[in-house]
Amino acid sequence: MESSKVLQDKVINSTVIIAGLGYFVDIYDLQLFNIIGKESIMSAKGLNITDPVIAAHLFENNLFYWQMAGMLIGGLLWGILGDLKGRKSILFGSILLYSIANIANAFVDTVPQYQLIRFIAGVGLAGELGAAITLVSEIMTKENRGYGTMVIVTLGALGAVFAAFVKKFSGQLNLFGLENWQVAYIVGGIMGLLLLLLRFGTFESGMFEKSLRSSSSKGNFFLLFRDRKTTMTYIYCILVGLPVWYVIGTLVKLSGRFADQIGITDGKIDSAYCIMFCYIGLSVGDLLCGWLSQIFKTRKKVVLAYLLGNIIIILSYFFIRNLSLNSFYFLIFLLGCCTGYWALFVTIASEQFGTNIRATATTTVPNFVRGAVIPIGLSFFFLLNTLQLSLNASAIWVGLVCFGLAIFSITKLEETFGKDLDYEEK
Repeated sequence: MESSKVLQDKVINSTVIIAGLGYFVDIYDLQLFNIIGKESIMSAKGLNITDPVIAAHLFENNLFYWQMAGMLIGGLLWGILGDLKGRKSILFGSILLYSIANIANAFVDTVPQYQLIRFIAGVGLAGELGAAITLVSEIMTKENRGYGTMVIVTLGALGAVFAAFVKKFSGQLNLFGLENWQVAYIVGGIMGLLLLLLRFGTFESGMFEKSLRSSSSKGNFFLLFRDRKTTMTYIYCILVGLPVWYVIGTLVKLSGRFADQIGITDGKIDSAYCIMFCYIGLSVGDLLCGWLSQIFKTRKKVVLAYLLGNIIIILSYFFIRNLSLNSFYFLIFLLGCCTGYWALFVTIASEQFGTNIRATATTTVPNFVRGAVIPIGLSFFFLLNTLQLSLNASAIWVGLVCFGLAIFSITKLEETFGKDLDYEEK
């Protein structure tokens, strides 16, 4: 009996680690475009783009949105597949798709090719987190599953840190005459394909296998809208996550603009370092967030505390002036820390719904939040460029909406710490 328990624990632990490594590769690929996007646009010989203004526009207002649109659609496709065919099916299919896409991305020759590849990569990237959180939530005990999801997202956030290092040092390798941005894309693709081999050792969720034997509707996206209570729960889950991608997709992605406003006294910022320090902060924040949730046995109160703390750091980001380069990077790190409730946010979404639509909900919720980067970004640039508001005013108005909706929504959701997940939606 004891040896059986030890074997079960080993299976669970290995599944958590493999899921975490998968999210590591996912975040590496997701943030790699933010780190090397402009450089790749200006360096790709077939694109023939040398004007930095055109490159910046293509990066900020075109290709990035193609990737996020892919994630929006991919979240729905992978979620439904996960409830119909199993959580493992997503883990295999998603990583294969975005790994191949990233290798192909190293050899783009035209803007339409780049758009298509970023869209395909986005579809693939969409499946990773939801499948991992769903699987781990279902195989671990209800008292300890928070630790599992904490490990996944903490490991995953470090993928962006690794992407920054690869960008920094790949230029020194001079592999086959490739540019460093090409090497970075290829490294991401190879990591994904290698991890795919490890995934043959993972096991399917027992709750899902039990669900297969029932006659309930599975992977039916419209079950999430079967009544007002379920619909509002789903919408609230999405709204809780908006500030995360407001911070990452606006404040950190456009850190160069905010740095110019702040006034860096001793140098010029490196966008790769901004992404790196933000994600180091996210990793620390997610680790602490998951731990606090387990200690205090609450999901909602910890997320609410993070939202309030985030507002304080963001206000500092808007109004502080004349910082040293290291102080600015530390401020970016703090932004990441206070945004590090992503694991808990996705766990809350997973725990709100029954086994037959859990993968659909858990996969679509974070990807709808990622997809919300598009209206968030368009709103910001509309206020900035069309209405001619200041950089701060534009960001503040968009932030007020994101944080207002998130704080309201978290108060409306059910507390799910320790909730039994072995049930189905009818």
